[in-house]
Amino acid sequence: MQDIPRPKLIASICAIVALLIFIAVLIITAPDPESEQKQPPAQETTVSETTEITTTDTATTTIAITTIAQIESPQCKSAALYCVDDKQLLYNDNIYGKAAPASITKLLTASVALKHLSGDKVLTVGSEQSLVQPYSSLCGFSLGDSMTLKDMITGMLMASGNDAAYTIAVSVAREMLPDAGMSDSEAVDFFCGLMNVFAKDLGMENSSFVTPDGWDDDDQYTSAADLLKLAEYVLTVPEITESTKTLTKKVNMTAGGIQSWTNSNCLLDPDSEYYCKEAIGLKTGTTLSAGSSLIAAFKINGKTYISVVLGCEEDYERYELTNELIDKIR
Repeated sequence: MQDIPRPKLIASICAIVALLIFIAVLIITAPDPESEQKQPPAQETTVSETTEITTTDTATTTIAITTIAQIESPQCKSAALYCVDDKQLLYNDNIYGKAAPASITKLLTASVALKHLSGDKVLTVGSEQSLVQPYSSLCGFSLGDSMTLKDMITGMLMASGNDAAYTIAVSVAREMLPDAGMSDSEAVDFFCGLMNVFAKDLGMENSSFVTPDGWDDDDQYTSAADLLKLAEYVLTVPEITESTKTLTKKVNMTAGGIQSWTNSNCLLDPDSEYYCKEAIGLKTGTTLSAGSSLIAAFKINGKTYISVVLGCEEDYERYELTNELIDKIR
C-alpha cells in the first residue's frame, strides 16, 4: 500500500475532526418539536403598543397602551379606561367610534363658560327657556331667577339641567357681543361656535356640537377618545370638579329662595348598589341616540383614572361596566 505523505495525512485528519464537530453542533442546537409545544401560552389579558394623542396643551405625545381583556358583558358602543398620571390607555373598545354625547356635553358647556366669564358673574333666567326641549331634565328655574355662574353650573352638572345650559349659553354670548342684538337662537349658535373652537383646542378632532345641553342632533357627535381629552381638562377646573363630585347641594338665588339638587351619578351615592368610594365625578348622559352613557373619574392608590362608557342599552349597564373597569386596576 502506498504511504500517504505526512502533511496530507494531518490535513485529512483535521478535516474529519472539523466535520464531526460541525455535525455535533447541528445535533445539539436543533429545535426539539416537543419543547416548542411546551412553551407557556402568550398572555391574553394585555396587548401593548404605542399611539399618539394630543394632550390638553395641544402637544402630540406618544403614550403606551395596555388593553385589558375585552369585557363581554355588559356591552356598550364604546368604552375606555385611562390613567391620567401615567398617560396610559388601559382599556380600548371602539374609542374612535362616532357617538352622540348627550348631557356629557355639559362638561364642555361649563368649560367654555368659565373661560369667558367669572364664576361670580350673576346670570338671570330669561326667554331662552323656550328653546329647552320638552321632557328635558331640569334644575327647576323660573323666569327671572338669578344666581352666579358657578352655582348655575352646579345645577347644570348635578341635576343635568337643560334649562341651566341654555341660560349659560345665551348669557356668555351676549356678554361677549353686548351690542350684537342677538336673538336667543343666534346667541345659542354663537356659543356653540365657541364650544367647537374650544373642543378643537383640546384636540377633540372627531367631535361637533350644536346644542349646549347635548340634545340629540345629527350634527352633534363625539367619541370616547375625544371625551377622554375633555375629561382630562375638566379635572383641572375646580369650579367644575367641585360640582361633579358632590352628591347633594343647596344654593341661594340672588333674589331669595333656595335651589336643592342631587347628583345624577349613582357612583357617588352611598345608598346605591353602584356606589364607588373612589369616584370623584364626572357626568351622566342619556338620550335616544346616545343610549345610557357615563364619563367618570376616580382616585385610586394616589393616581387619577378616567373611564368612558357610551351607548349602553340600559341605565344600570353603564354603572356595572364602569365598576368592572375599575375593578381591573384595584
